[in-house]
Amino acid sequence: MKKILIVAATAGLMSLAACNGGTTNTAAENVAADAAANAAAYEAAADNTTNAAAEAVLENAADVEENKADAAEANAH
Repeated sequence: MKKILIVAATAGLMSLAACNGGTTNTAAENVAADAAANAAAYEAAADNTTNAAAEAVLENAADVEENKADAAEANAH
C-alpha cells in the first residue's frame, strides 16, 4: 500500500513537472494588456468629447495608462 502511494505521488509530481509553466501569460503581461485597453478607451472617449478640458484630462489619463502598460511589459521579461 505504501509503495503504491509513493508511485502515485511520484507520477503526479512528474506530470506537474512536465507542464513547465503551462500558462502563456504572466501577471505582468495581463496588467500590460489591461492598461493598454484602458488607454484605448480613454483615447476613444477623448476623441468623442466636445469639451477641450475634458479631452485634455482624458488624453492625460490615456498617457498614464500607456506608461503603466510600458512599465508592466518591461517587468514581464
